Amino acid sequence: MEPFSLHQRYASIAEPDLGIGIVTETAKGRVKIHFPASGESRLYAADNAPLRRVRFKPGDTIVDRDGRSMLIDRVLEDDDLLLYLGQGRSLSEADLGNISVKHGADDRLLTGDVDTPALFALRRRTLDNEHARQVSAINGFAGGRIDLIPHQLYIAHEVSARYAPRVLLSDEVGLGKTIEACLIVHRLRALGRISRVLILVPDSLVHQWFVELLRRFNMWFHIFDEARCRSAEKGAPDGNPFLDDQLILCSSSFLAGSPLRARQAINASWDMLVVDEAHHLEWSVDRPSLAYLVVESLSKVAKGLLLLTATPEQLGLESHFARLRLLDPDRYADFEAFKKEAIHHRETADIVGKLSQGASLDSAEASFLASLVGDARVQALGKGDASARELLIQDLLDQHGPGRVVFRNRRASMTGFPRRIVHLQPISAVVEQEELPATLPAESSTAVEQPAVKASANELNFEGDPRLEWLVARMQKLRPAKVLLICNHKDKVLALEEALRTRVKFKVGVFHEELTLVQRDRNAAWFSEADGARLLLCSEIGSEGRNFQFAHHLILFDLPRQPELLEQRIGRLDRIGQTEDIQIHVPYLLGSAEEVLANWYHEGLNAFESNLEGGNQMAQLFGERLQAVTSAIGLPDAQQQLQDLIAETAAFHGKLKATLAAGRDRLLEMNSFRPAIANELIDEIRAADQRLDLETYMLEVFEHFGIDVEDLAPRTYLLNALQGNASAFPALPDEGMGVTFERKRALSREEIGFLSWDHPMVTGAIDLVLGSNTGSASFGILKAGGAPAMLLEVLFVLETSGARGSGVDRFLPSTPLRVVMDHRGVDVTAQYPVEALDQLRPGFMDDMLDNETLMETILPSMLDAANTVATAQAGTAIAQGLRKMQTTMDHEIARLQALQLKNNHIRPAEIQIAIAERAQLATLIAEANIRLDAVQLIQKG
Repeated sequence: MEPFSLHQRYASIAEPDLGIGIVTETAKGRVKIHFPASGESRLYAADNAPLRRVRFKPGDTIVDRDGRSMLIDRVLEDDDLLLYLGQGRSLSEADLGNISVKHGADDRLLTGDVDTPALFALRRRTLDNEHARQVSAINGFAGGRIDLIPHQLYIAHEVSARYAPRVLLSDEVGLGKTIEACLIVHRLRALGRISRVLILVPDSLVHQWFVELLRRFNMWFHIFDEARCRSAEKGAPDGNPFLDDQLILCSSSFLAGSPLRARQAINASWDMLVVDEAHHLEWSVDRPSLAYLVVESLSKVAKGLLLLTATPEQLGLESHFARLRLLDPDRYADFEAFKKEAIHHRETADIVGKLSQGASLDSAEASFLASLVGDARVQALGKGDASARELLIQDLLDQHGPGRVVFRNRRASMTGFPRRIVHLQPISAVVEQEELPATLPAESSTAVEQPAVKASANELNFEGDPRLEWLVARMQKLRPAKVLLICNHKDKVLALEEALRTRVKFKVGVFHEELTLVQRDRNAAWFSEADGARLLLCSEIGSEGRNFQFAHHLILFDLPRQPELLEQRIGRLDRIGQTEDIQIHVPYLLGSAEEVLANWYHEGLNAFESNLEGGNQMAQLFGERLQAVTSAIGLPDAQQQLQDLIAETAAFHGKLKATLAAGRDRLLEMNSFRPAIANELIDEIRAADQRLDLETYMLEVFEHFGIDVEDLAPRTYLLNALQGNASAFPALPDEGMGVTFERKRALSREEIGFLSWDHPMVTGAIDLVLGSNTGSASFGILKAGGAPAMLLEVLFVLETSGARGSGVDRFLPSTPLRVVMDHRGVDVTAQYPVEALDQLRPGFMDDMLDNETLMETILPSMLDAANTVATAQAGTAIAQGLRKMQTTMDHEIARLQALQLKNNHIRPAEIQIAIAERAQLATLIAEANIRLDAVQLIQKG
């Protein structure tokens, strides 16, 4: 080690956080260093002090004691001190001002601040993984805790590919509109296309949406209500609370009922607005509702808009038109013109239907088709050209107007739904319990439109209740099957649990609104386990958002007064992917309101065994009659009133279904799902699910950052932060967290995190590695034949400086460039692939640091040569990115322009956005630069 002299600058190897130190004393074999930045001093033995000399190099900027900066041109030695020359003046090391050690990769290497080769390899893998994630076609699709349902993924793929998506999602009940909307939002956020999102839902669905977003897609939305807004305003009275968070969820009625909050939300601006149950937004030409006007104002400031409704035309064509004009008020400005267009859409749909079946067109149809596509293409059909037929079908689907803004799939067109088999179970009260039917109103109201009247837990006593006897007997008969029981309130759940506790030996779980989310998760998980609860008692909250399709038996211990809520209850089991028929058990006491409801639902609506269409409409039309019939129980003509009501209900429901079927837009449905595209996407996701690269990478990251990993099951682990290491993963709870890399397990165990490349813990781990110096400088020893030599492995990153949301990553994402140079400055990358350097051993480079020729001449020359090679590689990548962007954007713009000539659903703004985006992308890609990210010195020999 060189002799110490006063005023020399050093950095501590053992304590780099001390900053740059100044030699203040040298005597008796000791050296004292003062570190101004930390106010600390250290005394070291001069012959083995853990110190590295700080030498700034040409190109660095330093400051003097007066704070004046200077760019270094040359560095000289002056009586044991360094003399820095630049900008026409000189500055001695002794006169340096407040400076800090640079922590760039090259600076770390030149000062000997190096990590092990294993950490360098971890950083290299992290760069490669982040690049692969960005360019992946399934980025934003693979991370959802969802079954891979083709039509859902197709819609999400189609919508998220658009520049400013504004669409109506109107799949039938049970087909997953919520999942589709969440997938679209998740995908667009992963691509950096959106950041500010506002979701408006009915009051009753706020919790369900919150759970879906968090549990399935790891998106934490902040629930806004008046209390939340007032709390935010306490700290900033003049502020806008809707600017405090990026992801906000609130009820539609909250904004509709508060002009102040509506105005604040409108002024906050949004990348995406999502509105669930959009058919509740009432509109007419003369009298739009307040809720509609609020959403209309929000839709004008939001770039993207997703409207969700399962009843696109049930409330009338005018109501349907009202939602479409929210999506594009310029296109949908005239209701009368809109009605006329629908006729031509049906004509086109009939033709596409015939083409799909290989049937011949009559002369009128051929003439109409020629007006759309030209005589030549119609003549090609007459020659039996199969490819011409298929291309024509695709073009007609593409050109079909509503298909650009409306997506609708029907259960009848889907596969994977189970049968629903109902078991109505009338129960007689014994003599001493004859008054029991009259006490049932204490459990729930018989009114269809009014909320149920709840009894407290101590008012509900099921001891001696024949329904309890039936439940115990039925559970015995169904053994060992899992059974889900849903009733209307938490108190009934608790009373049933209490009554069963001393009657049965099987395990019983509960699930209600007063449990915390964690408790609900645990109870639901216990129900899913093979040796867990056989019976899960749920309050109405069990109808919301949960997937219990591993069970096949549903007991409706009471019946909801809203038909759509009944469908929602059954929907916990009746889902795409259900493997067995669903057995629905409906116990009711003879002479009770439940008997009336059970018969009305079954005989009037067939609501137990088939998907219910028009549930709200049926409740509005027949709700008062149903109330009157239940009030007449016990009267002489009560049974005749019920039969009359059932007959009228069944007749009207049949007509409603026929009307809906006749009004179906089959062309729209064909355009809402293209299986080939969906299946290709699913194949990629399944392949990614099977690969072990993510699991291997994350286990290595956990080990490096001190996270204890315990095996729970195949590809499933329990994570615990060791003492002092919790800061690396702040989202990791104190009690630990279960995670799995297996989709099937994640679907059945919702309390376990599903790790994918999209998961925040994974993206956070990538940021954690790349955002720190981890592995950015390394020294290793390579045992290999041949003459001893020095190698330098350098990792650069080619990156653009585009604003978030530009979409440039589609064509030129942050791209790692790897270069290996020998000591002569020759590019030897091809001779030393990554695999050849996997066996590097860590070593000490103290002797090298004392070799001035190596540190001051050879290594800088090797770095300069590596930079030259990387610059050439970057030029090639930039040219490829420009070509890919130009080809893709030119094709998209030409397609939109061609479609606009035949399909006025293509908004002019959409084309202008695409043209402006092409120009912006060209600039961003052309101006991309390389950045040195990591460097590894290798001693070969």
